[in-house]
Amino acid sequence: MELILWRHAEAVDAEFGQPDLTRHLSERGEKQARRVARWFRQQHPGKLRIVVSPAHRTLQTAHALAMPFEVEERIGPAADVADLIAAAGWPEAGGSVLLIGHQPTLGRLAALLLSGQEADWAIKKGALWWFSRRDRETVLSAVIAPDKLKSY
Repeated sequence: MELILWRHAEAVDAEFGQPDLTRHLSERGEKQARRVARWFRQQHPGKLRIVVSPAHRTLQTAHALAMPFEVEERIGPAADVADLIAAAGWPEAGGSVLLIGHQPTLGRLAALLLSGQEADWAIKKGALWWFSRRDRETVLSAVIAPDKLKSY
């Protein structure tokens, strides 16, 4: 199984009284999402399930892919690592799953996958972390930061 974690791209700051779920991508965030999406479309595995948080900024990030996706309430901003694992079906699900979500949960899941315990690891805005599971071993296959994809 492949598990790909993509933190939403840069979003605008919340205005006073604005619900967090309605925050949208900044202009820079839109560029970040497009860059990573172009790279990912060239690399992605054939059988892919895309699961997205209901927050507007994650939906905008997902739209940059121009691929079908499903919205999953369980992976919203208040999710915990168990929610992400359940939504992905890790590690039993076949094929590949892309989760588009939020910090700090994505970083905590990355820490769990690589070290065996949750920790507050940082995943940069717009970055994608790609994990592979083979023979009961989890391997980090790629980390893609949008600022390093200038040619995309």
